[in-house]
Amino acid sequence: MAGIAENGEEAINMFKSFSNKPKIILMDHRMPEKTGIEATKEILQIDKRVKIIFLSADVSIKEEAYAIGAFSFSEKPFTIKYLINEINKALECYKFSSSN
Repeated sequence: MAGIAENGEEAINMFKSFSNKPKIILMDHRMPEKTGIEATKEILQIDKRVKIIFLSADVSIKEEAYAIGAFSFSEKPFTIKYLINEINKALECYKFSSSN
């Protein structure tokens, strides 16, 4: 399952529409309609187990992203290797939290 949302509102609606919810979401902050922070809050209200990896050049929201439940925050630009590592960490954490 994969999808790319054009804005925060679409991200929320896509998440709601999936019968099999994604385990990991890559979230930008600066989006039209709803920001990544707003979208993350709403998505985590639906399913607290989902791991949201923030990918943003706006480091001023890093603390807020963690405070609302983001799994990690990656400052742009980053390497693909770094992103794959973050995804793998999130998957391991998801497996652990789902087995408890």
